[in-house]
Amino acid sequence: MSDYGENTKNPGSKKVSSEDVLLIDDPVPGVRRLTMNRPEKRNSLIHPLRGAILKALQDADTDPNIKVSIIRGAGPSFSAGYDLSGANAGHELPFFTAEGEGQWPRHVTEGWMSIWDLAKPVIAQVHGYCLAGGSELATCCDLVYIAEDAQMGYPATRFGVPDMHFHTWFLGMRRAMEMMMTGDSITGIEAVAEGWANRAFPAEQLEEEVLAIAERITKTPTDLTQLNKRVVHRQMEIMGIRTGIRAGTELCSLGIHTESMQEFLGQIKDKGLTGALSERDEKYGDYRTTDS
Repeated sequence: MSDYGENTKNPGSKKVSSEDVLLIDDPVPGVRRLTMNRPEKRNSLIHPLRGAILKALQDADTDPNIKVSIIRGAGPSFSAGYDLSGANAGHELPFFTAEGEGQWPRHVTEGWMSIWDLAKPVIAQVHGYCLAGGSELATCCDLVYIAEDAQMGYPATRFGVPDMHFHTWFLGMRRAMEMMMTGDSITGIEAVAEGWANRAFPAEQLEEEVLAIAERITKTPTDLTQLNKRVVHRQMEIMGIRTGIRAGTELCSLGIHTESMQEFLGQIKDKGLTGALSERDEKYGDYRTTDS
């Protein structure tokens, strides 16, 4: 399969449970909140975490007391993307996806797009890094509220092709092309201006503002919000968003076989993940090279 984690197995990694990596609470009546809980790894996405997120959202969707869900990240970031360190070792994929070429991009895209098919709205509360797989998760939420100084980007284009290419749909051709060519990120303020996010707030106000919006949504009957959510998505689907994103997974699977991708995977083995990523970003002067 085309899972980067499969190519960088770590025999010493420990198995984790979904309870360890996802915290669930109901901060106010009618609101379910999921907190990705791998702050020491910037909430990098592993199989148990991805599975726990989707299961928790499905549970909220069938809970008559819940009207809207929020996804956020513990610590300094929303999510820095898929875990490339080999932490998936010992864990099966959280749900079935047909095997064969391109299984990994098809698998993760299918998972995140399933959020669209839930009846109840899902909000992404984004701060810090929202990169690669983390940006895929946030994109598939129905509403995105972001810290002004957050960074949304796909630095993996510096060694491969996105698993889920949402960029052209949500950012427009020109900005999408620039991000694909450079791997650069955009700020929360820019993400709103480009149409990827709904609103940006100062980081210290983000949680309060998101909860206020979620509470406002709870005032609308669920039988109406689910239809109005669907009507928005249907327009995008008529324009071809599902077909376009699915086509992108095939190009991702081609990217796995490029010389550049194979070189990067070799660098992970030789220098470790941190060393490989630092070398990737050094020439651009961003991401890991600017972290304190």
